[in-house]
Amino acid sequence: MTKAKYHPLTGYQRIPDADMVARAEGFFEEMARRRTVRDFAPDPVPRAVIEAAIATAGRAPSGANKQPWHFVAVSSADIKRRIREAAEEEERAFYGGRAGDEWLADLAHLGTDEHKPFLETAPWLIVCFKALYGEDTETGARETNYYVHESAGIACGFLIAALHRAGLATLTHTPSPMKFLSEICGRPKNEKAMMIIVAGHPAPGAEVPVITKKPLGEISTWL
Repeated sequence: MTKAKYHPLTGYQRIPDADMVARAEGFFEEMARRRTVRDFAPDPVPRAVIEAAIATAGRAPSGANKQPWHFVAVSSADIKRRIREAAEEEERAFYGGRAGDEWLADLAHLGTDEHKPFLETAPWLIVCFKALYGEDTETGARETNYYVHESAGIACGFLIAALHRAGLATLTHTPSPMKFLSEICGRPKNEKAMMIIVAGHPAPGAEVPVITKKPLGEISTWL
C-alpha cells in the first residue's frame, strides 16, 4: 500500500476563544434566518454564484477522499420543464396513494401538493447525485466508494449553506422515485439522484409556514 504524501497544514489560523464564540454565534444567527421557500421569482442569478457554491460543496470531507458526488446545474428552460413534468407525475402518485396516511398527515400543515411550479420558475435547479461506486477513467474498472450517503449528504449541506450565504433562497425537493433525473441529466448508472436544490430569489410577497426548530437541549447531549 502506498503511503499518502503529506505537506504542512496551511490556511489555518488559531482564533482567540472570544472571537470563536462570536463567529460561531454569528453563523448560527445567519443560518437561523434560512427558510425553505416554495415561491421563487424568475429573476436571473449569475452563473458565477452557483459555480462558487458548488465549488464550496466540493470541499466537503468524504470517505477515503473519494468525493462521491456530482452536481448538475440546470438553467435551461426546456430541461427545467422536463424535470417538472416528470416530478409532478411522481408526485401525483405520491399524493394519490403511494404515501401512507401518517406521512400525508405530517405534510398537511405545510400545504404541499403535487404541483411544483418552482421547478420552472426558479432560475437554477441543482440536481445532486451520489456516486454509489467509482470507475477508473482509463480502464473503466469499478472502484469502491465509502460512506457514500454520509459524504454526499455533507456536501449537500455545504451547498445549501453556501447558497444561503450568497443571498439566495433554497428548497430541497425529493420526488420519489428519482430515476428520471438520471435520464434527463444524462448521468451514468453508478450515480443516483439524492435531491434537487432549487435556488433563486424569493418571489415578492413569498410566505413560509409558521414552524419551530427543536432547541439545543433536545438535539444535543453533553457528557
